[in-house]
Amino acid sequence: MTEQREVAQHPAVVGGVDTHGDTHHAAVLDEVGRRLADRAFPTTPAGYRQLLAWLRSFGRLERVGVEGTGAYGAALARMLRQAGVTVVEVDRPDRKARRLKGKSDPVDAYSAAWAALSGRSTGTPKSRNGRIEAIRTLRVTRRGAVKARTQAINQLRALLLTGPAELREQLRGLPKTALVSACARLRPTADLADPSQATKAALRRLARRHQHLTAEIAELDAELATLVTAAAPELLTLPGVGVETAGQLLTTAGDNPERLHSDAAFAHLCGAAPIPASSGRTDRHRLNRGGDRWANCALHTIALSRMRWHEPTRAYAARRRQQGLSNKEIMRCLKRLIARQIYYVIRRLEITKTAPATA
Repeated sequence: MTEQREVAQHPAVVGGVDTHGDTHHAAVLDEVGRRLADRAFPTTPAGYRQLLAWLRSFGRLERVGVEGTGAYGAALARMLRQAGVTVVEVDRPDRKARRLKGKSDPVDAYSAAWAALSGRSTGTPKSRNGRIEAIRTLRVTRRGAVKARTQAINQLRALLLTGPAELREQLRGLPKTALVSACARLRPTADLADPSQATKAALRRLARRHQHLTAEIAELDAELATLVTAAAPELLTLPGVGVETAGQLLTTAGDNPERLHSDAAFAHLCGAAPIPASSGRTDRHRLNRGGDRWANCALHTIALSRMRWHEPTRAYAARRRQQGLSNKEIMRCLKRLIARQIYYVIRRLEITKTAPATA
């Protein structure tokens, strides 16, 4: 009787949050899906605390569906998890639903709450509070530096192609490293109204930008190597797995890989799980174009390396080729097998990390 009275005094409620840059719009439903209230809160630490207190004022908060847990809602999701609230990752409504119901912050917040209440969304967001989040942050910086360096060398070559013939002949045929060094040593005069001197000045700046970015990437590589080795030393012992691919796959799994319930879930997350496309007597699968494409690229890189250097993989590919599979189909099979292997390595690392210490 006491428990029944307590449940009646504190009814179960479910929250939903539509996240934005400056404000988050929250909504709350009761346990049968009736709308109770909605309200906007600022995206500040104080605003997050106010949002949680407001949700709890309606009853026993069972879970909160949050849109954009990897972007605008990352800080809110982290705070809710620290407060002991179950957070459900909610995708934005599809276009058909938006055409039928319209689009507004309250509508999206109620939709997120309904997705969490009904079980339509059950995903656990990444915790983003450990070493893997640090790896992700550095990888974002490295990716931007690599992209900027590629743009710099492309612009340098384009300017050289359209520049003065004498300068182009002077630098013709040099490999990339020598070309960048030669352009960095150019000495234009102060008369930049002369196209030849302006071209030298531009080439010099682009070359020095390239050199600076190369040094920055080398520093990031050293930092990432230390972090990845500390986070997953066993992963780096697998054939074909290097710091770059291991860092990407760890980032995809996140700091809480236990949220992935099986190797099939991890393969789907990496876009390496074939999609059934059978009908009648036809039994086939089609390419999965979903998932994290950077993780899929990492699996592809590992598969290519193993196809070239790893004898068991070469024997497997030969056997599958005799069975009539094409090279593309063999590559998809290999990526799925590699995803399974990496998943169990990551889970073992997680189990080891959380295992109680023995006396």
